[in-house]
Amino acid sequence: MLLELTIKDFAIIDEIRVVFEPGFNALTGETGAGKSILIDALGAVLGERIGPDVVRTGARSARIEVSFDVAELCGRPEVAAALAEIGVEPEDGLLILTREVAAGGRSSARINGRSATAGMLGRIGAYLVDIHGQSEHLSLLRPAEHLEILDRYAGLLGDRAALGTLVAELRDVRGGIAEITGNARERAQRLDLLRFQVDEIDAAGLRMGEEEDLATERAVLLNVERLARDATGAYALLAGGDEGLDDVGPLPALVALRQASRQLADVATVDEAIKPLAARAEELLYLLEDVAAETRSYRDGIEADPARLIAVEDRLDELKRLKRKYGTTIEDILEFREEAARELEVLTGGETSVEHLRAREAELLVEVGARASHLSAARREAGMRLAADVERAIAELNMGRARFAVALSQTPAPSGVPFRDEEGMVLSVTVDETGADRVEFLIAPNAGEALKPLGRVASGGEMARLMLALKSILSAADATPTLVFDEVDVGVGGRSGQVVGEKLWGLSSAHQVLVITHLPQIAAFADVHFRIAKGERQGRVVSQVDTIEGEERVDELAAMLDGFPVTAVSRANAREMLERVEGWKRGAGTGYGEPVAAGARS
Repeated sequence: MLLELTIKDFAIIDEIRVVFEPGFNALTGETGAGKSILIDALGAVLGERIGPDVVRTGARSARIEVSFDVAELCGRPEVAAALAEIGVEPEDGLLILTREVAAGGRSSARINGRSATAGMLGRIGAYLVDIHGQSEHLSLLRPAEHLEILDRYAGLLGDRAALGTLVAELRDVRGGIAEITGNARERAQRLDLLRFQVDEIDAAGLRMGEEEDLATERAVLLNVERLARDATGAYALLAGGDEGLDDVGPLPALVALRQASRQLADVATVDEAIKPLAARAEELLYLLEDVAAETRSYRDGIEADPARLIAVEDRLDELKRLKRKYGTTIEDILEFREEAARELEVLTGGETSVEHLRAREAELLVEVGARASHLSAARREAGMRLAADVERAIAELNMGRARFAVALSQTPAPSGVPFRDEEGMVLSVTVDETGADRVEFLIAPNAGEALKPLGRVASGGEMARLMLALKSILSAADATPTLVFDEVDVGVGGRSGQVVGEKLWGLSSAHQVLVITHLPQIAAFADVHFRIAKGERQGRVVSQVDTIEGEERVDELAAMLDGFPVTAVSRANAREMLERVEGWKRGAGTGYGEPVAAGARS
């Protein structure tokens, strides 16, 4: 639901803030006061294109900010997906869209404070608001939306989802068949390549950690002489001996430690307090003897091996070559091998696999065709009901003997799905996750005219009333929370205005409705009434918006009925109109008929 709209330096608007309410919100005022500018500003913040000409003269930039309560809307998967796509998460169910355009032409957009594009505003805005009238933001003019609307109206979304699951499986099965039975030459080349790759990796006999072990061994082989010299010197320092002993000094470490250990043991026989120290010296002696023994063993094991060094170097070169071809590590190479082996298994086992897949394809074609045919038949029946409902609504709006139709068509495809049409003939057609049908709404606004797509209906006011008729029928199926109607009363007289008001108020049982109107018969149905007026401030024309109620509202309706100055008679007529409307809302039917079904509310 639209909560608040703030506009600054946009056209003749200096700065205004409008807080909207649930239900029916009416905006009235003199021509040129800025009513349609509000809609233009709302369209801009919903992603419509705007240029620097909207910036108020003398201002550096124009800014529009709008906030929505989307707590309930976020439960719809498509809305949640759209928000996730642009990386926005509503805070406490609140979504704030901002659009700013500089006098120099640069524009910027934000969603909940995060930078966005006009396209992002448009994608989110399409779920939030439908603007009918002067704006092009009309979901019902987009044929792509007609299928969704019809299925919601008919309650077929569950059936369509079930069909979509089968169509997705059929697509996967056909993809598997195509992969196995592809071009024979390409398949043979692929098989040869895969076999070579698997064999080459297997022949290498790779093991995890091998490269690190080889690098360590190579370092040892390259430094044999230095390692032997250093190990011999270390052993001489520890234990003495013929090799390197002359350079050790007075006593090797083990000899000195043995002497110290014996002397401390002798001291301990006299002074027991020194026993712990003597024990530690003895422990050190044992440890040093172990170190000396292992050092000698290491020294004796060192020997030059040029042949082994060559073998290690060759093995490292082989690993480097394999890494260049199959991955940066041995783990990557082995993973590549497993993937190649799996693909090889699929391709070499193709005869068995393709038979299974073709059998499943045949089953799916029958099932998908039956479900698509059933879904199409249900849509045809629902389309006729929808057309009848819309024509009744159009007649109530005094649009003459306009005709409405829902056209269904299918796309033939030689390798498509078997589909039974309304005459019982079986055709081969294209089927996607939504079924076999392309749906489009058609209208003949005047008697004797041919049915045409909605988008070719030229009159803005006629289009707005047509949208109102459709919305009154589809209100339960239309998930857009806020509906805006501009020019809905163009060419509408007082008698028809009453019916238009009834339908608009009926829509407000399931939607928030914003209406710009010149007719008091429509404005009288509003739950909240805003008056837009223009005046002068410091020699410049500015617009302001006020919520009116009580006597102010009576005066506004009176002025809309008879103009200025407002008289006692026009006030009395306005009060009587409000009383009649309130009685109608309560279902009293005081001379204007019972409330329409869409508007029956407690």
